[in-house]
Amino acid sequence: MKLLLFEDKLRENFFPLTLTRFTGDLRCGALKLRQRLEALLTDDEVSFLIDSSIEDLYSERHPDWQINLIKPGDKLFVNCLLKYSPTLFDKIQTLDHEQALVQGNALVAYRSNKDHGSFDPDSVLKQFGISTENVDDALYKHPADLVHDNGRMITYDFDNFFSDKDNSFETEPGATILNPYNVWLGEGVELKPGVVIDASDGPVIIDNDALLMHNSVVIGPAYIGKNSIIKVAAKIYENCSIGPVCKVGGELEACIIQAYTNKQHDGFLGHSYLGEWVNLGADTNNSDLKNTYKNVVMHSYNDRPPFDTNTMFMGCIIGDHTKLGINSTINTGCVVGTGSNLWGRDLISGYIPEFSWGEASLLQPYRIDAFLSTAQLVKQRRQLKLSNKERSLYTSIYHRYQENQ
Repeated sequence: MKLLLFEDKLRENFFPLTLTRFTGDLRCGALKLRQRLEALLTDDEVSFLIDSSIEDLYSERHPDWQINLIKPGDKLFVNCLLKYSPTLFDKIQTLDHEQALVQGNALVAYRSNKDHGSFDPDSVLKQFGISTENVDDALYKHPADLVHDNGRMITYDFDNFFSDKDNSFETEPGATILNPYNVWLGEGVELKPGVVIDASDGPVIIDNDALLMHNSVVIGPAYIGKNSIIKVAAKIYENCSIGPVCKVGGELEACIIQAYTNKQHDGFLGHSYLGEWVNLGADTNNSDLKNTYKNVVMHSYNDRPPFDTNTMFMGCIIGDHTKLGINSTINTGCVVGTGSNLWGRDLISGYIPEFSWGEASLLQPYRIDAFLSTAQLVKQRRQLKLSNKERSLYTSIYHRYQENQ
């Protein structure tokens, strides 16, 4: 049975993060959403049904992927925003042909052996002869859902994908590991003297070639990605996932950082989701709790009403290639769009549009040529190239948002 991972209109709830990536590439736990679904649902072919706006970029980035290709035969279509639960996965794996699971108006999963030249999740539910079953709490609906489910999924991933409980490792003198059977260290991991890894209340996964510098503390559940560096005296509290090639210092709690992002210096970041190639200047701080203790409401894209996150704790969402200057202060529930460059004493609050430049109260458009030049330099520092497809995507996003301000 072929697995087809699709994204639907819910991807817009995850802007700005999904302006530049497939929804299945969002991180929650130690893995990306698609990686977990691939591992659990099939050992056969996988096809990715992605939005046309990022199709060219993904075809370039993943030439070995089957993208927007639907082959004949037995097929299982699964929404890549699927939230793991044993009961839900049992339902999916026992679907018969022309049976579907739905959450409200959203398609969760659908099995079919019909020929599909194309696939529209919305139209599937209108087809004659399809049997549907409603399921609750099956899909992530907003980045806040990922942030608040992150600890649970780190624990799940540890138990199912990093399950060598006899994993043996040596540490430098002076490093302390509490509950070592709840810790997984990859190859080439380096722990400097004074490091504390506390897995008493949840697992800690330190992936290959990561470096934890002197006197840094990591409290589980936590995931530190490949080739990432945790700086001197950093405090990584529970429920954090830090993707590959990041540099992180200061204080973090319940955060997801996608990859290639730097928050090197002192300052607090809590209950937040950062994309790739983000840089937070020294002493940047964010708020993740309102003084009124009310639920955090966040900006929605495409002229929809603000989104109630249904939680008191939610910090900020920051899109790819955004830079914040030293001493930046970010308000509760702030959304900072892709490709922005901000500095100054103003409180960064509400919604900062894509490709914004300057102080929060005096925003100007960030010239697209200047942005692309900086993005190229940033990637060159990691021996990577800003491809023509990336340039085209960012230019398209610029015209879509900045010219309509």
